Amino acid sequence: MRIVIAEDDPLLREGLALLLRAESLDVVAAVDGPKAFLDAVDTHEPDVAVVDVRMPPTHTDEGIVAAVEARRRRPDLAVLVLSAYVEQAFATDLLIHGSSRLGYLLKERVGRVEEFMTALRRVAGGGTAIDPEVVAQLLSRSRPGRRLDRLSPRELDVLALMAEGLGNTAIAERLVVTEGAVHKHIRNIFAKLDLAPSDRTDRRVAAVLQYLERGAP
Repeated sequence: MRIVIAEDDPLLREGLALLLRAESLDVVAAVDGPKAFLDAVDTHEPDVAVVDVRMPPTHTDEGIVAAVEARRRRPDLAVLVLSAYVEQAFATDLLIHGSSRLGYLLKERVGRVEEFMTALRRVAGGGTAIDPEVVAQLLSRSRPGRRLDRLSPRELDVLALMAEGLGNTAIAERLVVTEGAVHKHIRNIFAKLDLAPSDRTDRRVAAVLQYLERGAP
């Protein structure tokens, strides 16, 4: 697995590089800004990019903008975004641009090596990894939405785990239910959120977006 790191904090950047190399992963570049990041993506053609949300010069959304551009150049690039805070707009932006091979983690998760590596490998393998704390904080800020109010407490539990990026098997294990029960809950979620089958829309992503977006102030 070839990895590019884009992080302007030198301690965290070097710490990430050491951690990943200790896991026998190939860190081909570790850079401190969006332009250097895009140059590294073009030069090294990595499998995964680990990108800070806030980078120079304005320390606002340069990381997200660069990650979107990197994915435009290399659609198969897996991107794991790191943020110091829960920033709803950036979390939903990741899913708006497609959920495959994308992740959003709080930086504190890096210190929990096993959890961080699990998220990295899930994203590299084509999945989605949304930090559980991101989901929890978005839910705590949320206000009721008419369609989401239709969901039962168990269906909301399932949707919250979908927002974390878990697949049906992992959801079943977390909730200690059968996969058949999870399938049933997800069918009910789609029906109650008025998400009909479509060739243009991933219903799972659309459901998660409704869940996350109801946290808007």
